[in-house]
Amino acid sequence: MDLSSTDLDRALGFTIPARHARGRIVRLGPVLDEILAAHAYPPAIEGLLAEALTLAALIGSTLKDAGGQLTLQAQTDNGVVKLLVCDYRGGELRGYVQFDEERLAEGPENPTLFALFGQGYLAITFDQAATKERYQGIVPLDGATLAEAAQSYFIQSEQIPTLVRVGISRGADGRHVAGGLFLQHLPEGEDGRERLHTRLDHPEWEHVAILGQTMGTDELADSSTPLDTLVWRLFNEEDEVRLLSDASLVRGCRCSPDYIASVLSQFPPEEQRSMADENGMIVVDCAFCARTFPVPVTDHYAA
Repeated sequence: MDLSSTDLDRALGFTIPARHARGRIVRLGPVLDEILAAHAYPPAIEGLLAEALTLAALIGSTLKDAGGQLTLQAQTDNGVVKLLVCDYRGGELRGYVQFDEERLAEGPENPTLFALFGQGYLAITFDQAATKERYQGIVPLDGATLAEAAQSYFIQSEQIPTLVRVGISRGADGRHVAGGLFLQHLPEGEDGRERLHTRLDHPEWEHVAILGQTMGTDELADSSTPLDTLVWRLFNEEDEVRLLSDASLVRGCRCSPDYIASVLSQFPPEEQRSMADENGMIVVDCAFCARTFPVPVTDHYAA
């Protein structure tokens, strides 16, 4: 299949005004492979990070603040996976996983979410660049998937009826495709209006959720089907579905020699010396992009 002609690395938003609902649909391809290739993770960890990156793209691309950031973090003290972190900012995605290789090898080939995390939790953090506001919600890693945990976050922490679905495929050539669907009910109508109240019963939302649940995870990860076609399949019987502007998704990492040097320059000279190796270099590893940055100590203080 010629991946250049498929609908990949893109997020598309839409609203259903008569149902007081909004949605987001994304599909990742080359960006996903680029992020995963930097780490050479085992298949179980690859799948976990692929799902997390899809969720970060789904939720992060709803931010109206162009400089805002969405961070998704899953963590536990006693699981195989110690820490999973993904974030989204301005269309840029990045992520990594810290895990116990020996414990993973001792477990089943396809471990459950509980087998990977045990009693873990999921934290979703929104940083608004324009207002400098930051807010975070935390929920247990219950359910079979990260998508189910993210769905619980919005229902429990935000009290917004929400549906989240994610599908991931890996071709014979080793390339990955991941797709996701994110639906929410807006009790007060149009996207962006203040939520003045929350009801327990939402007949309009129940209709939207039932339709959303008919979308197969294999359809979401089918790179031959355009995203707007998937939206049409779900909601073609509605009076109106408004497609919003789409967003391109790329791999992003904010590390660079200049950035690393600027961070190190904030440390006193004696601390810089203690961090340096025998060659006078401070070697900094970036967990996100798996690159190493050797920085001479002499760049940061006068001997």
